[in-house]
Amino acid sequence: MAEKRNYSKKPTTPTPIPANEFGKLPPQAPELEEAVLGAIMIEKDAYSLISEILKPECFYKVAHQKIYEAITTLAMQQEPIDMHTVTEQLRKNGNIDEVGGPYYITLLTAKVSSAAHLEYHARIITQKFLARELIRISTEIQTKAFDDKSDVDDLMQEAEGMLFEVSQRNLKKDVTQINPVIEEAIHRMQAAAEKQGASGVATGFHSLDKITSGWQKSDLIIIAARPAMGKTAFVLSMAKNMGVDYNQPVALFSLEMSNVQLVNRLIMNVCELEGEKVKNGQLDKEEWNKLDKDIKELIDAPIFVDDTPSLSVFELRSKARRLVKEHKVQCLIIDYLQLMNASGMSFGSREQEVSIISRSLKGLAKELDIPIIALSQLNRGVEGRSGLEGKRPQLSDLRESGAIEQDADMVCFIHRPEYYHLTEDAQGNSLLGIAEIIIAKHRNGATGDVQLKFKGQYAKFMNKDDRDKDDNPFNAGYQVISSKMNEPAGTNFYGDGVLSTPPASNPLLGGGRNDEVPF
Repeated sequence: MAEKRNYSKKPTTPTPIPANEFGKLPPQAPELEEAVLGAIMIEKDAYSLISEILKPECFYKVAHQKIYEAITTLAMQQEPIDMHTVTEQLRKNGNIDEVGGPYYITLLTAKVSSAAHLEYHARIITQKFLARELIRISTEIQTKAFDDKSDVDDLMQEAEGMLFEVSQRNLKKDVTQINPVIEEAIHRMQAAAEKQGASGVATGFHSLDKITSGWQKSDLIIIAARPAMGKTAFVLSMAKNMGVDYNQPVALFSLEMSNVQLVNRLIMNVCELEGEKVKNGQLDKEEWNKLDKDIKELIDAPIFVDDTPSLSVFELRSKARRLVKEHKVQCLIIDYLQLMNASGMSFGSREQEVSIISRSLKGLAKELDIPIIALSQLNRGVEGRSGLEGKRPQLSDLRESGAIEQDADMVCFIHRPEYYHLTEDAQGNSLLGIAEIIIAKHRNGATGDVQLKFKGQYAKFMNKDDRDKDDNPFNAGYQVISSKMNEPAGTNFYGDGVLSTPPASNPLLGGGRNDEVPF
């Protein structure tokens, strides 16, 4: 009889499972937390070494957070910090039993003998806290991403905002002994001497560069004006000077116009072609030849444009870092500040959000060590004032936030009196075709006014002494020129080519249509 076989499975020894296979502990360093708290209570000056590194929320254990809060309170009151004063402060706060009583405080001081490596330990605790914050943010975003009711665009903005807050919290910089700073200052002075006075990024407008010595590194410059004054035309003329004339890489973030519209403006500027003709392509043979010849100036120019709408400060920071690293960009231009947002963050008002944006731009300028130029709108206060002086913008006219004025290193206004039908200054000098750049705030230099020529039909700002391609060598001033082509009868031109309707109060100039292009 055949032997009966047992086909049942033999018992096997189970494979050991790693301890973290079914769960993970949040990043933490409780032993270092104990060591840091103990060191603070036994070393007189220990707290001052780590007060800027650690905040109560950086500690993982709730008991340690409450102990550190008591230490912070004592430091603010300029009281001594030791195990007795900390214990007493915890009693006042009503937390002594929650942290383990006086006995636990005694244990903390018994575990350490000195404050050696205190800063190093504190930085590790901070790194663990930041890691926990990233885990918390990613978990929240993941949960909401699985929810079909969540709007993906809103979720992306929320994620950006939360990450931005964490990154801002981690932007700490140690103090520096003065010697290397002196070396850097002397180096910049020598570089300025070689550039014959322009220590910063030259704008190409000589009278402006004379006052500012160029836009300075780490400065936040606000250029503000009412609509139709020429904000975009001014920064595009400046970007053309920087990129084409001086070969300085510059980046322009336009929240209002598309890339093609910006390039059209640059073509108008460089080739001196009228905006309408650039849009509809109705150029005559001479103008096509002019375009073919002059457009070569723009090709390969180190000018970078970005037309991301509703750009957030977080996105700007990421893109700006890459532009500086990869393309050595020396200046950022933002058109314009009020169209930016601080996505993902909650604010009580738009004014608070603009305050965060302006403060973030100043921080970014310092971080990248380049000038950042932000355009800004002015409120309607200018419109309610009269007279030559009344129409000049003031710092109080800055729109939506006084923080813009506080954060900016320089505030400049663009003012064209001709727009308000003001044709002469107090000395009787003509203001036709003139734009004033008013330096109203200059943290590190002088304030003053600079006059430039403005050619509205080309969206172009120029130095007053520059000869442009339409200048009449026999023109002695801002007189009417009748030798322009392709314009209907009755159109009035002035010496710098600006098309405008002269005010009826001036009998010498007569009437005409308003062909000035508002930019």
